Amino acid sequence: MAAQTGRNVLIKAEVTPGTWITIGGMRSKSISLNEGMVEASDGDSPNRWRELLEGAEIRSASVSGSGIFKDSAGEGFVRAQWFAGTHPRLQFIIPSFGVLEGKFQITKLDYSGDYNKEAQYSMSFESNGEIVFTAI
Repeated sequence: MAAQTGRNVLIKAEVTPGTWITIGGMRSKSISLNEGMVEASDGDSPNRWRELLEGAEIRSASVSGSGIFKDSAGEGFVRAQWFAGTHPRLQFIIPSFGVLEGKFQITKLDYSGDYNKEAQYSMSFESNGEIVFTAI
């Protein structure tokens, strides 16, 4: 796979079934896939080495992004979802690699601005249910 530019990585939100909108103005985007471990060690563990219970892990995904506040339709949709307390479906798109998709809780919306600079925002999301990966 060839190197990719970060601006081509996108976060999209599903506004109606099958209709997706890009969350605009983002300069940085990230996704973190996590898997918690369940320790099953006891006094009989070989040479006192930790043992993990296979298949009992809890998986989660965290998505975040930040950028220039433009009050785009995507930003407005996420803001409305936060105030409504709903969990929208998101897509995290990595060109030439794949798409991660699922429902997410909006856990953070930050807005800021310095006197002589552009207004900025940042958002964070935590997965709610299964995240599906589709290779591109």
